[in-house]
Amino acid sequence: MVILGIDPGIATTGYAVIRKVRSGVQPVDWGIIETKKNQQLAGRLQTISEDLERLIKKYRPGLAVVELVYFAKNAKTAINVAQARGVVLLTLRKQKIKILELTPLQVKSGVVGYGAASKQQVQFMIKKLMNLKSTPKPDDAADALSLAYCGLTKK
Repeated sequence: MVILGIDPGIATTGYAVIRKVRSGVQPVDWGIIETKKNQQLAGRLQTISEDLERLIKKYRPGLAVVELVYFAKNAKTAINVAQARGVVLLTLRKQKIKILELTPLQVKSGVVGYGAASKQQVQFMIKKLMNLKSTPKPDDAADALSLAYCGLTKK
């Protein structure tokens, strides 16, 4: 099974594609979808949707794991992230991809076994669990790998 992890954001949306194999998990691809700061919001959302559609067509995931936004210190940022998240969910739905939504606490628990784990602890475990040579970068892509990994056990 191919699993797509998505960490939504308006400036950068992290994505990761993993495949379940006999020996465990195989990371296939990860990175970010970037939008231009000077572009209007609608254009940025369109970029996220179109790039996500390309990833879906290329890898044909059976499941997408999307991070739930649970709080924000800045209301404007929270609203923009929520709009990006909405576009991600709609794009997945239109492509008939099964969706699993997880909170950061669920992801930390699923990867590290401890819901209050630091970002560095989660990245360290993802590196080990996926037998990567280095810590995945940027952070949004590493988060997406963590989300995808959790999709193996929570689907």
